[in-house]
Amino acid sequence: MANLKDIRDRIKSITSIQKVTKAMKMVAAAKMRRAQERMEHSRPYSQSLTEVIQHLLPDVDRGMLPLLNVREIKRKAYVVVSADRGLAGAFNSNLLKKAQKEIDKFGKENVDIFCIGKKARDHFKRRGYTIITSHVDFWAEMEYDSAMTIGRSIIEHFTTGKVDEIHVVYNYFINVGQQEVKSEVLLPLEYEESDIIVHDRLYEPSKEVLVSSLIPRHLNVQMWKYLLESYASEQAARMLAMENATNNAQDMIKDLKLEFNKARQAAITTEMLEIVGGAEALG
Repeated sequence: MANLKDIRDRIKSITSIQKVTKAMKMVAAAKMRRAQERMEHSRPYSQSLTEVIQHLLPDVDRGMLPLLNVREIKRKAYVVVSADRGLAGAFNSNLLKKAQKEIDKFGKENVDIFCIGKKARDHFKRRGYTIITSHVDFWAEMEYDSAMTIGRSIIEHFTTGKVDEIHVVYNYFINVGQQEVKSEVLLPLEYEESDIIVHDRLYEPSKEVLVSSLIPRHLNVQMWKYLLESYASEQAARMLAMENATNNAQDMIKDLKLEFNKARQAAITTEMLEIVGGAEALG
């Protein structure tokens, strides 16, 4: 059994850690609420823009815009959206596991990677994958311009023919307790014919002009969506992880206090027996 000083020091140490995890939970909760509001405001716009483009794509010539080119897939690019920090449960590990599995299945030598977040950059750099660019330390001051800056180099990688398809792997926010890792094709833009409902519509200006105007905007909005979804998911995962850590610390403190009381009682009993034994020896 550990001595009283060791147990007391452990209780003090765990109490200090508990204060940190509790504070981190509160900070994550505040950040998550703001991120969730921004994400929920962007979703209707993103969905509406996607629906309009889905209606336009079947009636336009894909050769009119490099962003619409469908080529034989010989090389892919993956955009992996992770966090800069850990302490968020399985948020990063699940994401990186899914991304690496897809990349390895296609062949890592045939894949270029765009890393968003330190965790993704460090993970793939250590394993020798081909990283084109990485973006870190921007989450705290993330704005729509961030999405445009990140998206610009990714889109150019496709339009210049360096890759034939671009995937994005990110965390989709479902609710505070649940986030889903998704892998979506960003380019080339595709549509399922069975999902298209044809209506007699008049477009002004022409469909070709609309497509040329809307698609670059759509891609920027998509990148913005990926960042918002991932950031809200990260804060939710961190809040939950810190809540669990705080509760676990409380359980440990309770067990240690019980152990401390038992050790103290044992020490008192031992001391009393020694006193009684000493008195009998003197008598």
